[in-house]
Amino acid sequence: MNTVVAMTKLPLGQRKMLIGGKMVASAGGQWLESISPATEEVIGAVPRGNKEDIESAYQAAAKAQPAWEGLSPGKRGDYLSRLADAVMARGEEILEVEVMDTGNTIAKMRFDVGLGCDALRYYAGLAYEMKGATVPSTPGNLHFTVREAYGVVGRIIPFNHPVMFAIAKMAAPLMAGNTIIIKPSEQSPLSAAILGEECAKVLPPGVVNIVTGLGAEAGDPLVRHPHIKRLAFIGSVKTGMAIQRAAAEVAVKVVSLELGGKNPMIVFPDVDLDKATTGAINGMNFAWQGQSCGSTSRLFLHESIHDKFLDLLVKKVSALKVGDPLDESSQMGPINSKGQYEKVLHYIKAGQEDGAKLMTGGKRPSGTGFEKGFWVEPTVFANVQPHMRIAREEIFGPVLSVFKWSDLDQCIEIANSVEYGLTGAIWTNHLNTALKTAMRVKSGYVWINGTSAHYMAMPFGGYRNSGTGREEGLEELLSYTEEKSVHVMLG
Repeated sequence: MNTVVAMTKLPLGQRKMLIGGKMVASAGGQWLESISPATEEVIGAVPRGNKEDIESAYQAAAKAQPAWEGLSPGKRGDYLSRLADAVMARGEEILEVEVMDTGNTIAKMRFDVGLGCDALRYYAGLAYEMKGATVPSTPGNLHFTVREAYGVVGRIIPFNHPVMFAIAKMAAPLMAGNTIIIKPSEQSPLSAAILGEECAKVLPPGVVNIVTGLGAEAGDPLVRHPHIKRLAFIGSVKTGMAIQRAAAEVAVKVVSLELGGKNPMIVFPDVDLDKATTGAINGMNFAWQGQSCGSTSRLFLHESIHDKFLDLLVKKVSALKVGDPLDESSQMGPINSKGQYEKVLHYIKAGQEDGAKLMTGGKRPSGTGFEKGFWVEPTVFANVQPHMRIAREEIFGPVLSVFKWSDLDQCIEIANSVEYGLTGAIWTNHLNTALKTAMRVKSGYVWINGTSAHYMAMPFGGYRNSGTGREEGLEELLSYTEEKSVHVMLG
């Protein structure tokens, strides 16, 4: 929107964005309202950044980059560690803003700031791992490689974990010697201002720039900027492909993408039903309404345990407490935005139309407090078939699709039949079965007898349309450098 309500009516305030070490409004003088997904009330506002703001951010970042890369890796690591300390000191404040802005439940979101800061410290610890190599190409001469920063890089952040991703995903680019422009999601932008304030205090001006705004007005100019060669995006396949096309129209660019998933969890007959049903619920990430690209939203149950497993699963899902995301006891909050809410309802309707059996959920919760807001009960469908829309398309909501299988080859064929390949989970107590199945599932990140968790230094990324590149490990750090070969002719 172009205007906002009076600042006194905004519980989370009218906030600014970071450009060149200063918290500023947009050059266009416009603002974006942020809507509470729980109440549909305006709770805050951020600048509606535009192409002019992206250019200002680029100029600031380009000016700061040579001196930043000129620091020793250890010094850059010191800056990242100090930033982690500063952000953690405001952790509770950031948490409240995040919960109100995203709708994610406070009990689970409490870990997000810490996870982001852990990434800052992890990459600070990798300061001296950006190594080149010597190569014995010819006798009598010296051949070696060095790694250099790209310069100014761009990152576009999703709505589901806005501050965690903003913090964690600046770590590798900065450690590699780049400066950065971050574009947060317009759907959950408020915490970006707090992060910007701490970056302004700790880091040299221009090293980090955070420009809020709509995708078409701020994101597209960032993607199309002719002097920003390295880009990264987390979000939907459709948007990721659009970014690839837009970037390619301007220049040759390096674009890494962490995109959607329709991830399988395959359950064998020998599992503990109580642990495995809890694992299936955890894998769906109901604490943030299933709004996670890594959610194991397709559950494959062996026919010998299908009925008992499904009965127990439905009981547990039906018992999840949907409520105020600021309430510590709430286990699921509202969908992030009206558009996403309508998308989830569309797929619930599609599941019923296609013949899946609705076991629980699928509607707005009853009772006081749910009259407004983007609320949907946690939902489970059974008798799901491979051709159904809920079996093939990413919903990004609290909808779990259950399949029955008897033949493992056919089960794996169906699991691999979608366009995605981000995560997967195998549940069995038989080691050979677990490892053989994990090798056959075409996903970039696989759990055995687990779901959802990420582990530092383990590369995360997807196969097929789930993305390109790997993050969360040394590979991400090196991906923000270019390799130069140097030949010293000693003869």
